[in-house]
Amino acid sequence: MNSLAMEERVEWLRAELRSTGSVSLADAAEALGVSEMTVRRDLRQLENEGVARRVRGGARHTEPASFQRRESARAAEKRLIAEKLLPLVPAQGLIVLDSSTTMYRLAALIPSAVELTALTNNIQTFQVLQGRPGVTAELTGGRFDERSDSLIGPLAEATVEQLTPDVFFTSTGGIDGGTCFESTVEEAALKKVCARVSHRTVLGADSAKLDARDRAASVALEDVTALCTELEPDDPQLAEYRKRVGQLL
Repeated sequence: MNSLAMEERVEWLRAELRSTGSVSLADAAEALGVSEMTVRRDLRQLENEGVARRVRGGARHTEPASFQRRESARAAEKRLIAEKLLPLVPAQGLIVLDSSTTMYRLAALIPSAVELTALTNNIQTFQVLQGRPGVTAELTGGRFDERSDSLIGPLAEATVEQLTPDVFFTSTGGIDGGTCFESTVEEAALKKVCARVSHRTVLGADSAKLDARDRAASVALEDVTALCTELEPDDPQLAEYRKRVGQLL
């Protein structure tokens, strides 16, 4: 019975990872009626299979997640981050928004502007900005990545290379050792370009991304002007990041 119960738990976790892209220890333990330690052992099996990558407080699916799947994960935290970032959006100038669902939420909050151009490599973010007074939305162009619903590749990078954005608003798949990580090499490459040409880089990431890695290294924390999470800036979890980033939000 114990063996069968474990198999059922692992299959539940596998399905949850595929449908939402991540699981938290607390939520999984409650749903399965077991301890967090038991869930952690089950996730270790999925990690050994290459299905999951453990992060603080849970695990993430190792494959790039679609926009729809990412959009439903940690929605409350992303909404709060977007609200905290909104005052940093200028009324005019040029900003870049990455393909994350956090920056999609930020775009959805922008009511109007004076003369603001918003460049993005995400079609959903481009669409949500339509009809906003004083806001012109632009797409980077590039190859459409069906794994993550992002526009990526040399064409997207070349577009950004020609510009000098005021602010690059970005999220990340994980932050560890002073470096941000992404689920694909192509996404990481584009974000490196965006950070390099922009006057400021603002990073919005929920606390599950802290001390976590993904497949490809992208933006260095030393190039990040401000880091925004759903936590209060003086939260103990952010102690190490206060040393690395100029501003915590």
